[in-house]
Amino acid sequence: MAKTDGMNSLETTYRTLLKERPSLIRRGLMDKINRESRLIAVKGSRGVGKTTFLLDYARAYHAEDRACLYVNVNNLFIANDGLFHAVEHFHKLGGKVLLLDQVHKYPGWDRELRACYDAFPDLQIVFTASSIVRINTNPYLQGVVDMYNLSGLSFREFLELETGERFPVYPFGDIVERHEEIVEDILKKVRPLAHFGNYLQYGYYPIYLEQKSHIDYLLKNVNLTLEFDIPYISQIDLKYLVKLKQLLYMVAVDATCAVNVSKLSAAIGVSRATVMNYLSYMRNARLLTLLYEEGNDDESGRKPKKMYMHNPNLLNAVCLDDTDPEVVRKSFFLSQLCPIYSMNYTEQADFLVEGRYPVTVCRGGRGGKAEAPVVRMEDMIERGRGNVVPLWLAGFVY
Repeated sequence: MAKTDGMNSLETTYRTLLKERPSLIRRGLMDKINRESRLIAVKGSRGVGKTTFLLDYARAYHAEDRACLYVNVNNLFIANDGLFHAVEHFHKLGGKVLLLDQVHKYPGWDRELRACYDAFPDLQIVFTASSIVRINTNPYLQGVVDMYNLSGLSFREFLELETGERFPVYPFGDIVERHEEIVEDILKKVRPLAHFGNYLQYGYYPIYLEQKSHIDYLLKNVNLTLEFDIPYISQIDLKYLVKLKQLLYMVAVDATCAVNVSKLSAAIGVSRATVMNYLSYMRNARLLTLLYEEGNDDESGRKPKKMYMHNPNLLNAVCLDDTDPEVVRKSFFLSQLCPIYSMNYTEQADFLVEGRYPVTVCRGGRGGKAEAPVVRMEDMIERGRGNVVPLWLAGFVY
């Protein structure tokens, strides 16, 4: 009977959340999910809307279905009963779709999820996890899980929320080749530059819809990521947390975005190898973006060539009024392109997209034409011409 009472409590909590957290936008990732998969992972950093995504998944495909249930794995019922046994009980009661939030916080979550996958072949499990957690290479889940990354709001999604209009997604290749035509279609519905500054300040994280102080919220999430998420997954001794914070701040305020490992090592008093590890941890946590030369990545043992704060909202929150406009522009471009495309450092320009498009991100109003094949993404221009493309349009790739 206790188990039934516990399951009733989970059901009540789920139905309450559906009412209290209404869907405001259909995230683009929703249409990419393979709904035939039995085990689906949705990874994301703090604040990007993983819980809302699960609830929206339920609304979209199982609105009135009593065989669907959302559960936060931190629930004490799960802690007491055990994840596998809770899933088993749900399945016995006719459950077909189980949405598990923050599953990585349950000890042995991967082993028990695999046991559920093997034991209940007619049950679909969709779970969220921190961006830090390894999924595809996990020995228990390898070969049985479909993994997706949930990013923050793109500029396109932000405009949809702000205006109530719908805008299509455009591949970056189309943006380069057809931007003049695409821009005219968008300008029929909205003046993007009227919203662009707000997006750079607070639009990446959906929390802005709740009208909370976005800076306080972001700094709180940064600290939670550094103090709990990274140490929990990476087994960092708590006495070194101050080193992580010092390193992140140094990256944020460095307008050169250069990677000088020796300088960073001396500044925070740890070894070069430890600096490299810390940068990797913060990259996985979606606090930083690291750029490598083409053909190299973090597994190559080579150091990155450049490093940026993951998105302009984080940069503005950490640096406040001391941000460099050029770095803000580049951080925006990376935050929009990195979830979809391979991005590398190149001597030819600022970035190399998909090994094909060298891109320079710069201030608008410079005049003239960009020299082919370099694509020049210019800030604060509404329309472009030839190889000169409005920077805001990079926000339409997802």
